[in-house]
Amino acid sequence: MKSLTMIRNGTALALLLAATGVQAEDLRFWTTEEQPERLARQQAMADDFAAATGHTVEVIPVSENDLGTRATAAFAAGDLPDVIYHTLQYAAPWAEAGILDIDAASDVVEMLGADTFAPGALNMAAVEGGYASVPVDGWTQMLVYRADLFEANGLEPPNSYANVLAAVEALHNPPEMYGFVAATKIDENFMSQVLEHVFLANGVSPVGPDGVQALDEAATIEVLEFYKAIAEASPPGDLYWDQSRTLYFSGNAAMIIWSPFILDELAGLRDSAPPTINDDPTTRDLAAATGVVTNFAGPSNPDGAAWGDVRYFGITSDASTDAAMEFVQYSMSDGYGSTLAIAPEGKFPVRRGTADNPTEFADLWATLDVGVDRKAPLGDLYEASMIEEIVGGLDVAQRWGVADGQLSAASAIINSQVINRLVREYIDGERDAAATVAELNTAIAATQ
Repeated sequence: MKSLTMIRNGTALALLLAATGVQAEDLRFWTTEEQPERLARQQAMADDFAAATGHTVEVIPVSENDLGTRATAAFAAGDLPDVIYHTLQYAAPWAEAGILDIDAASDVVEMLGADTFAPGALNMAAVEGGYASVPVDGWTQMLVYRADLFEANGLEPPNSYANVLAAVEALHNPPEMYGFVAATKIDENFMSQVLEHVFLANGVSPVGPDGVQALDEAATIEVLEFYKAIAEASPPGDLYWDQSRTLYFSGNAAMIIWSPFILDELAGLRDSAPPTINDDPTTRDLAAATGVVTNFAGPSNPDGAAWGDVRYFGITSDASTDAAMEFVQYSMSDGYGSTLAIAPEGKFPVRRGTADNPTEFADLWATLDVGVDRKAPLGDLYEASMIEEIVGGLDVAQRWGVADGQLSAASAIINSQVINRLVREYIDGERDAAATVAELNTAIAATQ
């Protein structure tokens, strides 16, 4: 094993370093978690690591928007930091460019135990020769629904197109209750994320191993018809995250698709976005009446899919490798609780536990406080089965292009928003489903 044994007694550590001739390193760590409170938590963890190993860590905030250009410039100058906390989009490209040390990341995964990580999160970082980076945390998009109404009406959870549509049929009664609040505002990234999830659920992707590919007509027609049905069960207008949350919080929506950052608000812990289902802005009644689905399936893809966003620790090619590996190992073991506590509602544990205790970190995560104006552990707000569903989405999390090494091509298609526009035109009746598939294929091919 490349890493030193973690020793917490400072005197013993000093003696060990002197005896072995090992020099303590000064590491630099770039993080996109740049809010003051989150930086303070990361610095506290870095200080604990320094006390355990003698290696100091300078925590350097970097804007997520600037991360790509700064990393490229630092690589050219031979001045990369030792470790970078980064988004999924950089894993494979940085590994190919030589910015990341694949061997170091792969060794850390092996030492921690690959089978202790959520498979979806790990697979997204898989490259030839191992793993580009070490998965740290993530979240999966959720289909949020009124479990109390589903139970009262004898409905199955909305984990498939068919079950969603059955619930719409039973519960849609506007304006008192909308069956769904679908994303229809074409210039919002929210619509892009929701649509990608719905396409993935039916096994449809605009990219394959060779890059951009034509959409499967039959499966895409199923996607379009499903999305039109949930849009028609939504209020009129250009809808995005704001309306969907507002209508669900007021008790006027049976289903929405949202990120897990809704979890603390749903339980009345944030004054800026309180539930309005009753007269108490701190009520937990709506949280108690809510269920979530992370993985749902279309008729052409019975296994379904979850849409996931995962963050990683990348060990760079300029790193003090052994010390950097120790830091990542520590952050994913002794320090993992501190890592997740930065924002538990959006940082699901991609490492569930250890070989000795397979649920150690998932159990710990459920005890971490969430909220802004009031605090409470997620485990006190939601049933254990719902917590398991939330975390379990990372096991099967997907994104267009990741498995085929075509994330960049998929991102270009998503960012062009042509899918949003053409789906909205179909919803509005400008063309039929088959003609829309043809238009989509033409527009997608033009993004190359």
